[in-house]
Amino acid sequence: MNQKELDDAYSQFIYAPNIAQVIDRWGSNSDLVRARIGDPLKFSYGPAVVESLDVYPTTKSNAPVHVFIHGGAWQQGTAESYGFPAELFVDSGVHYVVPDFSWIQDVGDSLYPIADQLRRAIAWIYENAGEFGGDSDQIYVSGHSSGGHLAAVMLTTNWMEKADLPADLIKGGLCCSGMFDMKPVRLSSRGKYVNFTHDMEHDMSPLHHIENLHAPLIVAYGSYETPEFKRQSIEFSEAAAEAGKSVDLIVAENYNHFEIIETLANPNGVLGHAVLKQMADAGTD
Repeated sequence: MNQKELDDAYSQFIYAPNIAQVIDRWGSNSDLVRARIGDPLKFSYGPAVVESLDVYPTTKSNAPVHVFIHGGAWQQGTAESYGFPAELFVDSGVHYVVPDFSWIQDVGDSLYPIADQLRRAIAWIYENAGEFGGDSDQIYVSGHSSGGHLAAVMLTTNWMEKADLPADLIKGGLCCSGMFDMKPVRLSSRGKYVNFTHDMEHDMSPLHHIENLHAPLIVAYGSYETPEFKRQSIEFSEAAAEAGKSVDLIVAENYNHFEIIETLANPNGVLGHAVLKQMADAGTD
């Protein structure tokens, strides 16, 4: 693969020409969901303005919590645009939480502060879930695109070492259309806006930390993804399986990188069905 091919394989513009349309649809569908179920509760997990949580509460008490980490190439995106899956979770007796976090250009072009924010967000939820009726022993994490990468970072975190919290505090995960080995990412055009070092490349590669994975994992990608996004998902799921972890690989036929996450909003959709089954299999009511 030459440099142009590698750059193209870590960009979505060639493989998903309807990017703008789908992203606009996320926003409009999020508005429609909020009109039906109400605006989210707002909580702060840290001192910075951006360190906040959108919590779409279910009426069920002591309910599971599903944390969704949004994508945007680590450069863009806010929780407001990712309310569209909330109704599925709320109607299923699950709190749906979307953290806001810093964009990489605002934190020295480093992934470390973003990962730290998300760890603090999940730690806050674990310690304070009761404030909105959540059960800290039933926390699930998902993410899409760069959020799929960050979700995998959370799932492969050594929580005892990082936050003095239980190693298995996350009970299940979905990594959709993510990246799990940062070496080729570093070599691609993304390396121009992420200030990779050798340590960051290793530390932020979930592929190298599978020993810390203690939750059932779903890895998903669309059949119209780029070659590298397909390969990354396949190799991550294979490595998890070889390590004896519980992992399911889902290939969503006829979906591109952006369309696939919309299925998380549908109980009969590829992802919606998968996460509901994951929680049911874990004993979540």
